[in-house]
Amino acid sequence: MVAAAQHPNITLFTYAEVEKVEGYIGNFQVTIRQKARSVDHSKCTGCGTCWEKCPTKVVSEYNLGLGMRKAIYISFPQAVPNKPVIDRQHCRQFTKGKCGVCQKVCPAQAIDYQQEDQLIKEQVGAIVVATGYDLFEWERAYGEYGYGRYPDVISGLQFERLNNASGPTGGKILRPSDGKEPKTVVFIKCVGSRDAVKGKEYCSRTCCMYTAKHAHQVLEKIPDSRVYVFYMDIRTPGKAYEEFYLRTVHEGARYIRGRVSKIYPEGDQLVVMGVDTLLGRQVEIAADLVVLATAMVPSREANKLARVVGISTDQNGFFMESHPKLRPVETNTAGVFLAGACQGPKDIPDTVAQASAASAKVCALFSRNEMAVDPMIAQVNSALCSGCLECKNVCPYRAIEKATVSERVGGKVIERTVASVNTGLCQGCGACTVACRAGAINLKGFTNEQLLAEVDALCL
Repeated sequence: MVAAAQHPNITLFTYAEVEKVEGYIGNFQVTIRQKARSVDHSKCTGCGTCWEKCPTKVVSEYNLGLGMRKAIYISFPQAVPNKPVIDRQHCRQFTKGKCGVCQKVCPAQAIDYQQEDQLIKEQVGAIVVATGYDLFEWERAYGEYGYGRYPDVISGLQFERLNNASGPTGGKILRPSDGKEPKTVVFIKCVGSRDAVKGKEYCSRTCCMYTAKHAHQVLEKIPDSRVYVFYMDIRTPGKAYEEFYLRTVHEGARYIRGRVSKIYPEGDQLVVMGVDTLLGRQVEIAADLVVLATAMVPSREANKLARVVGISTDQNGFFMESHPKLRPVETNTAGVFLAGACQGPKDIPDTVAQASAASAKVCALFSRNEMAVDPMIAQVNSALCSGCLECKNVCPYRAIEKATVSERVGGKVIERTVASVNTGLCQGCGACTVACRAGAINLKGFTNEQLLAEVDALCL
């Protein structure tokens, strides 16, 4: 990210979101909302005095509730730009109208409580959507795992923060409840994945490997610990994945094929009740820490972004590619490409490969001065068009636009509304031709006269 921020040909819009996308391939007009940070970054030096003196503490989203942050903060140590933002929902200056500590102590006078959102318009030739994913909200579906009641039941991403050197425990694996080192750790896989009743039908693809990594890290950092992994199936299709899984087993991780039915407290431990389907018996394990491998789901703003950009989503809410085999990084809108887990669950190697493919597509697009388009697109006969714009409502590519034509009627020149086709957006799907009651829209090469002529030629 630092390299991207310092590149002369890259402009970063951080703490911003896309509000509107207009135009077509090679000529997109993008409206970006730059949110107010309440900190003037042109003055701020990132010295840290403001968040050191800030009296308000709130739960850290980056540490997933395992730590605290201030109301003025930098989200994580490697953030770009490495300058703070004020959380207006928790800052006392905005919630109570009094405080102003950060403004008083800032040596650069960079605090600006009056700062407002800005709308920025940019013209771009192509768009790459790489918005990532969210984690399945297991706490709503799997109440038997004790969310909110047992602080020592955590997600895999929370375990990552515990194990990270910049995390709330400085890289030490400690129980959230009492800060003690766990001696027995239970991992539960497929929490929300491959579960059509409570979760998602699909496999999240990454859970098997990062659970094996977590098990390895526990055994490495706590040599006298015991690790148990409840699983449905082991899926390790990547390069050297199977070898890494076997290495974890040889290090001492005990894999149990079966599901967990219940978790309940007993003393200062958690009893995990499950079943071993290979041995055909019930299993109960007294654990100090339970880690859940939760499913990958589309980001919360995926549907909104799909409407803004003009792309489709599949039955699970992920962005849909044009063709799963032949056009895996392209969308139904020409010039809009996909990269990463926003298109579906995938690991880092697959994400990098897809991002490289999307970049190559964009480079190929920009490598020539002119672009060839499919000539078989819709055309409007303005003499027949009534201007009802029913075609505009059904067009999946937003290629139908409202236009006006001038006509002389009874010695007067009048203007009336008609439909117009944007040749840069039209993909020739034919949906508009079906919707038009007046028969004013046809596909080039597929008019009624041309189709009837083909039939006549075949029949004669």
